[in-house]
Amino acid sequence: MAEAPTSYCAAVRLGLPEPHRDYHDHQYGFPLERDDALFGRLVLEINQAGLSWTTILRKAEAFERAFDGFDVARVAAYGDADVARLLSDASIVRNRAKVAAAIHNAQRITELQAEHGSFRAWLEHHHPQPLEAWVRLFKRTFRFTGGEITREFLVSTGWLPGAHDADCEAYARILALTPPWARGPTPTKGTGPR
Repeated sequence: MAEAPTSYCAAVRLGLPEPHRDYHDHQYGFPLERDDALFGRLVLEINQAGLSWTTILRKAEAFERAFDGFDVARVAAYGDADVARLLSDASIVRNRAKVAAAIHNAQRITELQAEHGSFRAWLEHHHPQPLEAWVRLFKRTFRFTGGEITREFLVSTGWLPGAHDADCEAYARILALTPPWARGPTPTKGTGPR
């Protein structure tokens, strides 16, 4: 019996279906600068709970359309009609708690923007810290952000190490961008298949 891949990099090399290759090569672990992009990744990570990452990647463009390009200010202003529209949209995950979390989290991000200048600046303000502290902070600040969602959000956006194996070509490209984790604790090995 073949051993399971030990990292996302290994799983992609062994043939995970698209769109994993593109996500692995061009998005996973690459630092995000814009608040809308950070919010979009948070929405995708929240919606992955209980589902496969393959499902979320295949629906990513639909999520972006449904949530107005992940425009934080627009989503923060969503009302009942928008909730009804999202819950009837079969191209995304139709889960009332996840939709409510996205709207609430957009509202919280607008508050963080007012206080810190941007969501990214708020993250920078708290960086570096261990995962456990990040999880506590996210649970206090946002909805539907348990340990795994928080970890994947931070790893996938460059705030924590572990997205790629050190011998992965994407790892070298990410390191050249000086992601936040490279300014903090020593990088660690890959996190395993998603």
